[in-house]
Amino acid sequence: MSSIKIYRARKIITMNRSAPAATHVAVREGRILAVGSAEDAAAWGAGDADARYADHVIMPGLVEGHSHLMAGSLWRYPFVGFHPRTAPDGKRWEGCTDFNAVVQRLRAIEQAMPPGNEPLLAWGFDPIFFGDARMTARDLDQVSATRPIAILHASQHLMNVNTPMLALAGIDADTDIEGIVRDAAGNPSGELQEFAAMFPVNRAIGNEFRLSGMSLEGLRNFGQIARLAGVTTATDLVNDLSDDSLNGLLAATTEAGYPCRVVPAFNSLFGGLTLDESIARVREAALRSHDKLRLGAIKIVADGSIQGFTARVRWPGYYNGAPNGIWILPPDELRARILGFHKAGLQMHIHVNGDEATEVVIDALEAALTAHPRPDHRHTLQHCQMADAAQFRRMAALGLCVNLFANHIYYWGDAHHALTMGPDRANRMDACGTALAHGVPMAIHSDAPITPLGPLFTAWCAVNRRTSSGRLLGEAERITVAQALHAITLGAAYTLQMDDRIGSIEVGKHADFCVMEDDPETVDPAALKDVRIAGTVVGGEPTLGLAGEARP
Repeated sequence: MSSIKIYRARKIITMNRSAPAATHVAVREGRILAVGSAEDAAAWGAGDADARYADHVIMPGLVEGHSHLMAGSLWRYPFVGFHPRTAPDGKRWEGCTDFNAVVQRLRAIEQAMPPGNEPLLAWGFDPIFFGDARMTARDLDQVSATRPIAILHASQHLMNVNTPMLALAGIDADTDIEGIVRDAAGNPSGELQEFAAMFPVNRAIGNEFRLSGMSLEGLRNFGQIARLAGVTTATDLVNDLSDDSLNGLLAATTEAGYPCRVVPAFNSLFGGLTLDESIARVREAALRSHDKLRLGAIKIVADGSIQGFTARVRWPGYYNGAPNGIWILPPDELRARILGFHKAGLQMHIHVNGDEATEVVIDALEAALTAHPRPDHRHTLQHCQMADAAQFRRMAALGLCVNLFANHIYYWGDAHHALTMGPDRANRMDACGTALAHGVPMAIHSDAPITPLGPLFTAWCAVNRRTSSGRLLGEAERITVAQALHAITLGAAYTLQMDDRIGSIEVGKHADFCVMEDDPETVDPAALKDVRIAGTVVGGEPTLGLAGEARP
């Protein structure tokens, strides 16, 4: 048996402008040896021909530049989101389209639980679809007045709990934490906004939502979700890099056939570490990197979520008159951390949703780069949903990258048009066209589990900009299919400082492929989200499903 394997396909989309299409790719030792015609692929010697993809289209393995490993573990809990979703096991969860549907779903689950006080946890809730009404502890007390209940919002930035959970977490009228919503009498309503307000609950439940994402079961499940979406490299942009987390990551990613490369970024909010301690933890963790686990980046969170009204926005503020959002890190601390991590030579991925947060972060990065010039830093603004043309021009001048949350157009575009930003500003949300026009290196993402992992759907969102009701939101910000495919391959790889090894089918790179039954370059752009994924190849080997089968 030869050490070379030659895959043949109906078409290979290389994302390499020097040779954009091919029919054969040769692989040796997990890397791309040659790509082109049959003769080109055989130039290094006869290899073992593999025609399993002869009727398929191959492109580089898709790269999800902003996701979270908990996308694999949250399915341990009931889903109560507005839009229907399909779990990795194939079960379809219908959407909960009013508060009563949420209560009824949880009541049925609670009644099937063993008697006692084991908390009932759920996820995916999104009250923005229910007008001005907000869920309260009393609503969830209808599920159980004795069992603690917590529902994580779709954005992951808010939570709703019942009265027993408030008591378990020690939250009462005297608790002085920003983000605890209160009723007219000053008592906690049951809605908790942002991490500080949610912390007492997370502590009371043993950080179950986050830690379950580091379980071997959760990590395996994430790998399969990625595989089904054609993703061969995905991020975890919120990780504490603790020994438990690292051991879980190492255990999963070194398993034979694990179907995805994982790129965690350390979230400096975790653990109460000082700046110097955070830098040391990242540097120590980076030494444990291997081909399927790349460590060494930093995640910073500036503000909250637009649909949760916790993002920091500039004048004239929220369209419905809601108060401005919450600084996750106060501006002075943001500036200090950005300067410190930049000076230490680390790459930062910085969460900014509102344009006020974007402005503060750009100012801080400009100051850091002025004090400590550094070529090719690739600091990346994540989400960056409300940035305007002037801000994109500044990003380009500073060498910043951007990773835009294109899925928001579909899932929340109607709400942004009517409630959060209003018609004018909603049209410029996730402004892919403006970013590219000003030369800002760009990726687009799903932020899974906030929205389902699926780069081709994300590409469809950026190309078509249709909301869930069918509204065309920001026609001038549409991008082409070719630009969108670049954003979910080489564009995302660039923001991760990995474009030298993934993102295109070129000699020397990892032999990571997305195999499709349809050609995304020739389908109607309106059908881009419907392109069928047949499987993935990682390191030259077809990946396996949970039952051990390769696809196709």
